Amino acid sequence: MENMKYTEQLIREYLFFRGFTNTLNSFEKDLQTDIAKSYHKDKIFDLIFSSYIPKFQPQNLISLTSFFKQSFSSDETLLLDTLNKLETSLLRYYIVSCVQLGRVDKVVEFFKDFGDDLMLKDHDWMYWFGISYVKNPSLDPIFRVYFTKEWFDGLNLSVRNFLSEVFNGTRIPALLKISSEKHNVNNLKNDIKHLNTRLSQLQALLEEKEAQLSQSRSNISTPRQSSYGGKNESASSTPEIRSSSLPKEPSVSFSGRQSLDKDSSPPGAKGTSPATDSYGGYSDGKESSVDNDELQQEEDFPEVKVDFQETFLGHTSPISCCRFSTSGDNIASASVDGTVRIWTYDSSTSASRNATIYCGAEIMSLEWDCKSDRLLLIGTADGGIKAWNVDAKRVVCDLSTTDAFPSVLDIKCSPVEPIFVSAAASKGHGTSYIDKLGFASLTVWNMRTWKAMTVLPLGNDPPAITSLCFNHNGKILAAAAIDGMIHIFDMSAGLQITGWPAHDSAISSVLFGPDETSIFSLGIDGKVIEWSLQNQGKILWSRNCNRFCNPENSPYYRHEMALDANGKRLLVTSDSVRAPIYQVQDHMNGMKTLPHSAAISTVDWHPTLPIFLTGSVDNSVRVTSILCRASV
Repeated sequence: MENMKYTEQLIREYLFFRGFTNTLNSFEKDLQTDIAKSYHKDKIFDLIFSSYIPKFQPQNLISLTSFFKQSFSSDETLLLDTLNKLETSLLRYYIVSCVQLGRVDKVVEFFKDFGDDLMLKDHDWMYWFGISYVKNPSLDPIFRVYFTKEWFDGLNLSVRNFLSEVFNGTRIPALLKISSEKHNVNNLKNDIKHLNTRLSQLQALLEEKEAQLSQSRSNISTPRQSSYGGKNESASSTPEIRSSSLPKEPSVSFSGRQSLDKDSSPPGAKGTSPATDSYGGYSDGKESSVDNDELQQEEDFPEVKVDFQETFLGHTSPISCCRFSTSGDNIASASVDGTVRIWTYDSSTSASRNATIYCGAEIMSLEWDCKSDRLLLIGTADGGIKAWNVDAKRVVCDLSTTDAFPSVLDIKCSPVEPIFVSAAASKGHGTSYIDKLGFASLTVWNMRTWKAMTVLPLGNDPPAITSLCFNHNGKILAAAAIDGMIHIFDMSAGLQITGWPAHDSAISSVLFGPDETSIFSLGIDGKVIEWSLQNQGKILWSRNCNRFCNPENSPYYRHEMALDANGKRLLVTSDSVRAPIYQVQDHMNGMKTLPHSAAISTVDWHPTLPIFLTGSVDNSVRVTSILCRASV
């Protein structure tokens, strides 16, 4: 009862804060007439059958059942199962009531709003989509039973029994306790996430100071002595991975996954190439000396300090794409033979979503739904876009672009709205990845109806778009083209608002910066440039990594880049067995990945943690968690 009084006071404070004075007066009156001071299951029953259903409020009905679900603990499977079945029956009764009242429009509206979610939960809903088109559903064998008085009486009894079970006086304290515990757990998760962010920021600050110290030392010693990997024992000497002196023999499970836990891999051979001019930012007549220092530093980047590394060996051909899911718990990886595999690297995460998808065509792009880990979009070289439901383990929708644009080069989901944009291209006449591409088509798709909404304007015969990126609220879309242009679209108006020539050659990857005041572009010339969005055309930072990104050595895939969660580290694919990790805004500091046995064709960062993915032409995908320098 003391908890109830405290809750009532919180409600009063909230109503005062929002200015809901009429509601507050009604609340006080109801409290005065509440003699029993207990839960009124009859009022909840009336709320369902006398308000929500006859007044056509299915959203409130769903919200009520969702509230109950949140109140139960995960081990109360019987109550959860019962509630799920009751929810299904109540929603079907709502549809039956709409039909009986002659409001077929409300049935259509219901399936428009909730049809996709219902289909993902239960395939039996498929038959109900056609009830509004049945002349007399009360006589139809599929729906007849739901129009009988016996079924309605059974539903009433089931709802009353369920409410009695939940509100029998002994379960209420448990419900309140569980709700409180869940609230505390959510707060704890938020605190941990905030702590991880702060640790990453402190790590970046420490690395910046180390870089400044290293640069200061280079002024009083030879360049080779002061670089990473030199023989002097300064703070910039090559660090060792925290491991035993001899690497362990990798263990391979039946799933084809190879684990490496806090061990170092055999060193890979260092590639060498002549110094090249950097692009932008160096206009003071010192290009050659800066480039020599840059080359020296990149070739002598230290290996990342590894917390753990795990290798997935499920593919049988080169990896073309790999992506973390929205939560980071699952990974989707694709290979050039048209196979997509979904898997998890974390033993504490359920492997129930693990699956293999055979697409029958080369995979060009992968994209997870931004709002959950439930949907994966797959773009193929034959004009197909498949929507894979990881819970149901099936393709829920199979879309096709026009025959004129068969290659779906990239797919990006809006972080806010249920839409995605596909970048498709016609066929070119070359042999390299870029030369095989022709003209571009940008299509906006609705993820509820799975239909094309509009085609974004690009002008006549536009060069192919290779990479897409949304900003945080989905209002701005950036698109990179093979003619070196970056196009910026206003998604509300569906129009291009600006654009500029960013590279002299094709762009293979584009990303918004962490604060979205800048945008990164990676050209096939190997030049990485950070552009200002506030001062269009201004270069904020750049690196020339063409020693890693040579299009002549990678005719079967495009190079790409990935930013970590804090926007401080930029990971780039590589024609070498190692990939560089640049410290953004720092021209001298960086790291390199542990080696694969062949070129690194795709990369990605975990959405919140210092963990990255590398997919290789050697058919393997690696998950690497790196240690903060301060903790080593």
